[in-house]
Amino acid sequence: MFRKTMLVISISLFFAAAVFAQGTTTTASTTTASTGATAKKPAVFRPTKDQIEQVQTILKEKKLYNGEADGKYNTPTRTGIKSFQKDNGLTQTGTLNRATLEKFGVELTENQKTIPVLASSFATEKTSTLSSNTGGTGGLTTGVTASKPAGGPKRPAPFRANADQIMAVQKLLKDGKMYDGEETGKLDPATRDGLKKYQEANGIKVTGTLNAVTLQKMGIALTDAQTANVAAQAAYDAAKTTKN
Repeated sequence: MFRKTMLVISISLFFAAAVFAQGTTTTASTTTASTGATAKKPAVFRPTKDQIEQVQTILKEKKLYNGEADGKYNTPTRTGIKSFQKDNGLTQTGTLNRATLEKFGVELTENQKTIPVLASSFATEKTSTLSSNTGGTGGLTTGVTASKPAGGPKRPAPFRANADQIMAVQKLLKDGKMYDGEETGKLDPATRDGLKKYQEANGIKVTGTLNAVTLQKMGIALTDAQTANVAAQAAYDAAKTTKN
């Protein structure tokens, strides 16, 4: 009788221990999964070497940088970026965040387009986090809410030419012997050089960027969104002039 009692007690203890261990394992797994989910960090925006080279080229044109366009994120480059940011209502970080690259008119990679622009990128009154670019390669940035002066209109998104427009520009430049590359739809350094030649020959401010004035001079139609962007920029500039 004593042996039977001890056997029953032993079996009960064994099952109790098994249930406890299973509960502990489940709790640990749940905790690990929960920790893994909350530990995920947001993507960090990083410029490519080609983008840095394009920015350095633009900075040299604006007399904000006198080094080489070597794609290196060095101190003189950061200093030039800060000056550019100051002149364009951006927070002076010296880094090439999304808002700064867009203001330079430099094309984003597909991965960069998934990273939203932050309102903290703007030096004036901040609004909510900006939405990501939903346009195609070289397309116009859409859904962007930017900063605004108190009581005035919102700062419009940077003007961006789309891939079809850039291809049309490259064809026109090739016909004019100002560009000998392919019609890629990408605003690369060779295309920018051709644009500068065209702008100089046609009395347009030489920027090497594909702005609305240059597109219109070339006889290339603006999209409805681009036309609205130009009007918004004019209203914003007028409000700043009045305020000053």
